Amino acid sequence: MLKLHLECPWLHYSSAKDQLLFMKEKYCKIKWIGLFVILMLLGAVPAMATQTHGEPEGLYAHQMAHVFFILSLGILEFWLRQRNLVKEPGWRYIQLAAVLLILWNLDAFVVHFLTEQVDILKMTTIDIWHKEIIYAEGYRTIGILYYFTKLDHLLCVPAMFCMYLGLKTLLLKTDTDGKDVTKL
Repeated sequence: MLKLHLECPWLHYSSAKDQLLFMKEKYCKIKWIGLFVILMLLGAVPAMATQTHGEPEGLYAHQMAHVFFILSLGILEFWLRQRNLVKEPGWRYIQLAAVLLILWNLDAFVVHFLTEQVDILKMTTIDIWHKEIIYAEGYRTIGILYYFTKLDHLLCVPAMFCMYLGLKTLLLKTDTDGKDVTKL
């Protein structure tokens, strides 16, 4: 079992003056780190959820990578079911992460494809917080599909959280049982 031992580092100093100097050093470091974080946040520029690639080779390679990732996660899903690993809570979280990442890859594949359809869709920037999707006559459904597929983080973030929970659960199960569940 893992044991965590916490103690205050300034307790090892002999005098109150040494303790005060130590605490001032810590405060100074925290102040500079805080200033750095604030400056980084103030200098941030808007980021798009999905990125575009150079014509046309970059897009083809990226789309092939999405297909390869979908196939890899499909194999992982099949492997988890074949070995009955999904009975363990940790593996169930990893299975859910794989399914969500498959859906995310399909979503990203569709977004990349629709982004290249310049005759049908066009996106304009109104201001830093607002964008407008302009679609050709008769393509309203495609415009709505494009809007919802641009929200790909609604699939990716929960997938990463499920992956984290799965790995954490497996680690804790390994620590408490004393046996290695990763070799089932």
